[in-house]
Amino acid sequence: MYDGMMAESVRITGHGGDEIEAYFARPLGPGPYGGVVVIHHMPGYDAATKEITRTFATHGYTAICPNLYWREAPGASPDDAAAVVRAAGGVPDERLVGDVDGAARYLRSLTYSNGKVGVIGYCSGGRQAFLAACSLPLDAAVDCYGAFIVGSPPEGMPLKVGPIVGMTEHLSCPLLGLFGAEDSFPSPEETSQLEEELARHAKTYEFHTYEGAGHAFFAVDRPSYRPEAATDGWERIWAWFGRYLAA
Repeated sequence: MYDGMMAESVRITGHGGDEIEAYFARPLGPGPYGGVVVIHHMPGYDAATKEITRTFATHGYTAICPNLYWREAPGASPDDAAAVVRAAGGVPDERLVGDVDGAARYLRSLTYSNGKVGVIGYCSGGRQAFLAACSLPLDAAVDCYGAFIVGSPPEGMPLKVGPIVGMTEHLSCPLLGLFGAEDSFPSPEETSQLEEELARHAKTYEFHTYEGAGHAFFAVDRPSYRPEAATDGWERIWAWFGRYLAA
């Protein structure tokens, strides 16, 4: 079977009808393919996140990563854009949902789509993946160490976000959660609280917490990278999306 992919910058219609930049990758085959919306981490729409987006394409998914910081800093470097948005308190929840909705619509509109779309997010994107899955009709979700689903940012942190665990009853799809035992945001106590809510509302979910790993253990370009946890995490992601997004 031919093995190839393509990736490019595109424009999509996001929240409020705004046109924003996104990074899109797809296998070069007839499909049909399931789709994945990749939500970037707080450091922004960067090379590492684009690599993750391409990784989904190499595994047989269409994938798109909307640039959530496009409005504040179009064309700016990821570091500069992240600094501007962080100083403003982060991406508003309503706008995030609108941008993910636009990205999901883009994937479903493709002639080679199988109609199924999931979402995955890392760091702040993990919280946002949960938010999107509680706000939109999606087929699967993955939360990679998303902070402040339970609890609020500590005093002095510029993020203007609040807990969204109260939205659990509206979760529209199965949820996979991947966490580090040495993480503080979210802490193991917080992920346990979220798990209790998911069970209380009879949601389909799986949580895995890795000993010896803290925040950002998937990040190959950072000291926090933990190969064993990341390798196992990726295998669980492929199994999860394979179960719920495959043609």
